[in-house]
Amino acid sequence: MDDINIIEFFLSDFINPKKRVFTGYLILSVVLASLWLLFVKRQSLQSTFKKIFDRKILWSGSAKADYKLFLVNRVFTFFISPLLISQVAISTAIYMFLHSVDSFNQNFFASTPTSIIIALFTITLFVVDDFTKYIVHRWMHKIPLLWAIHKVHHSAKTMTPITVYRVHPLEGVLFSLRSVFAQGLVIPSFLFFFGNAVDLYTIVGVNILVFFFHATGSNLRHSHIDIAYWKWLEHILISPSQHQVHHSIAEEHYDKNFGAALAIWDWVFGSLHLSENKGKVFFGLDTYESGKESRIKDLYLEPIYEIAKILKTFCIKLVSRLLNWLSLIRDLFLVQIKKNKS
Repeated sequence: MDDINIIEFFLSDFINPKKRVFTGYLILSVVLASLWLLFVKRQSLQSTFKKIFDRKILWSGSAKADYKLFLVNRVFTFFISPLLISQVAISTAIYMFLHSVDSFNQNFFASTPTSIIIALFTITLFVVDDFTKYIVHRWMHKIPLLWAIHKVHHSAKTMTPITVYRVHPLEGVLFSLRSVFAQGLVIPSFLFFFGNAVDLYTIVGVNILVFFFHATGSNLRHSHIDIAYWKWLEHILISPSQHQVHHSIAEEHYDKNFGAALAIWDWVFGSLHLSENKGKVFFGLDTYESGKESRIKDLYLEPIYEIAKILKTFCIKLVSRLLNWLSLIRDLFLVQIKKNKS
């Protein structure tokens, strides 16, 4: 791999409109943040510029760790991606399953107007993808094994758009599988029932709903610019301020706002927290040893140690229960023998 290919490999997400940190989305986020600070917060042009490009945040120890994790995880992804189960495999399995069910009629909805098919497919793919993100994200907070991994992301004490890449490689694998499952479920199902008219409404090759999500400030969710929406809208869409609440160390903000784009899931399942009256929030983990959030070695190895500790405790408890059961069975067996002898 020559020097140009290496640079392209590491910077590919910044030139790919399907990625959140596409340069165009970053520029739009800066524009949106500027308008918010100038016209809503009534700040001067100079203070707006200083706020957005605050060196204490962009070059903090936590932010530098984000940049390093981004680079190292790119290399990890390069080697691990070929080993993961592919979307084609899942799609094929689901498509064959649908064929095996007699009550399902292939192309049953093929007569539906093409524009409606495309609209349904575009919306369904976006909604299913977002819902699976919510489910997996919630699991990350509720299941100790997964929280050990997800802690890496929440350890950030300052946030920049690159914080979205502040994840342990194992979390990256899990979310890659989630994406494969979501798309592998929707695509063959639509092809089976709607036929070859299935397509996406796109802008620059991106699902139009994903495009608007990124173009309207998705990068500000991991930032210090706390843009809030109207109260009614925050029941539908997660605002940047709401996601910052999710990262807050305040106890009243724990396990809130798991949604990626849609707040509907949090609203339905009781984890919604609106941004109004949230006060000043501080990011990070109050249980994390100071400085650990900036040390790459700790960010990679601590989750492994914690997982090993959890598994060890689980195995000890499991063996203890098995021994208790065996002891009980032995006692019952001995009692039965005594009865037979008497």
